[in-house]
Amino acid sequence: MTPYDDTNIFARILRGEIPSQRVYEDAETIAFMDVMPQGPGHLLVLPKTPSRNMLDADPAVLARLIAIVQKLARAAKLAFAADGVTIMQFNEPAAGQTVFHLHFHIIPRFEGEPLHPHTGSMEKPEILAENADRVRAALNTK
Repeated sequence: MTPYDDTNIFARILRGEIPSQRVYEDAETIAFMDVMPQGPGHLLVLPKTPSRNMLDADPAVLARLIAIVQKLARAAKLAFAADGVTIMQFNEPAAGQTVFHLHFHIIPRFEGEPLHPHTGSMEKPEILAENADRVRAALNTK
């Protein structure tokens, strides 16, 4: 199996080398806004423990992580008054993985609105901050 590369962008975000709009953090998990969102409120949730993806992750880490994914999916749906939520997770390049640190995508969804493509253009920082505030507020209502 390919070893974990601690120079990946998520490892750098975890170390504070790259800023992010953090929505949630505990001792084992972090969640922040995707800077190239496929829809309003697109979040990324990842463990602080290094692993490339689900294929090499510790099952105990996955168990804790998925509970936070569920919590944040509920908050994102509420925050954006979404009709549903898409949760995605990719493993290896053939499956679409481009950042090799285990992570889940949470995207609020609306009837009749397709996902935006990953174009490489970043969302405005003020919109990311506003969306992060909305999710944090929804987390605090429970």
